[in-house]
Amino acid sequence: MTALAAAAVPAYLPSPTVNAIQIGPLSIHFYALCIIAGIILAWWLTERRWVKRGRESGQPLDIALWAVPFGIVGGRIYHVITDPELYFLPGRNPWNAFAIWDGGLGIWGAIALGGLGAWIGCRRAKVPLPAFADALAPGLLFAQAIGRLGNWFNNELYGDPTTLPWGLEIHQMDPSTGAAAHNADGTAVVLGYFQPTFLYEALWSVAGGLLILWLGRRFRLPRGAEFALYVMAYTSGRFIVELMRSDFANLILGLRVNTWVAGLVFVGGLVSFIVVMRRGRRDEVTESNSGASQEA
Repeated sequence: MTALAAAAVPAYLPSPTVNAIQIGPLSIHFYALCIIAGIILAWWLTERRWVKRGRESGQPLDIALWAVPFGIVGGRIYHVITDPELYFLPGRNPWNAFAIWDGGLGIWGAIALGGLGAWIGCRRAKVPLPAFADALAPGLLFAQAIGRLGNWFNNELYGDPTTLPWGLEIHQMDPSTGAAAHNADGTAVVLGYFQPTFLYEALWSVAGGLLILWLGRRFRLPRGAEFALYVMAYTSGRFIVELMRSDFANLILGLRVNTWVAGLVFVGGLVSFIVVMRRGRRDEVTESNSGASQEA
């Protein structure tokens, strides 16, 4: 990045020049800390909502002990399957497929296998999975927003070059050191200034989580509606963000794989929401008619 190019960006969002801290022989990656912080926040909020709905305290943690490991494994598997060139091409180290602390979790795989883990946990706790999913929905969005901060530390998930004042400064990171490469004068190598798509997704997720919280308090939503709203909120934002991203990705018919997945999952969430809401209205009519018959 030349001085002239840098001058074309009068204001920008800085990025960290390190993505880990070293404590003795242990390297602690900020990406992993963001994931852990998101999980803790999601559990805390779900516990509060769960108890407020008359459920037993502690059950969300019992379910999370199944859902979280399954979700992490599923997220990593999806990432490796959809980006195999990062690990299995000549010159690559296939063992890095297990280096989850360096980044790389596919939300679709995390939700799929995490859902399986949650189902197992709910079965063991003898609680309905849809009720747990509804309680979890806003916390899951907030957790995903915090997780996206890990991408900021890794200097990844950005869009096209931009001169907007919120353009994101991206450094050339050295995976072997967990820090930015340096120029001869000792300054960090800046690749350019780009659309902060990770930040757009994080803000969208926070907005979606707040919306679900408000709707849950304002209306009596049928079971399953809040999780369907989560699916629609997240995938609609992710679809737009994927169209903006410029980092390498495998394509299908000219679109990124995740763009297709987001669009298809959104349709599934929309259909589920419509079905759940119609079923809820039918149940209300049935309850109303039953009550009227008893009064008569």
